[in-house]
Amino acid sequence: MERESKRIHEHRVITMLGRAEMEFLDRMGKDSLFSTGHKLSYSEILKGLVELAMKSGVSGEGIGSISELEEKLMRKIAEDLEKNKTA
Repeated sequence: MERESKRIHEHRVITMLGRAEMEFLDRMGKDSLFSTGHKLSYSEILKGLVELAMKSGVSGEGIGSISELEEKLMRKIAEDLEKNKTA
């Protein structure tokens, strides 16, 4: 029953990915299958990456390209790692 109510709030997203990006998702899914017995689906991997970005607190402010998004996320992750080191 919980799954049914959760489905109401989920949305389908269509994305265009290149060959290297698809190979990465395939490899990640296969790695999870061989190491845990559960193959992560593309949706699970992408959802996990989005949730990580959301938890980081990064906003879209000042981001005009994918490379700027990557840079902002990497900077935030590095800052958080540094904070955890000193804590």
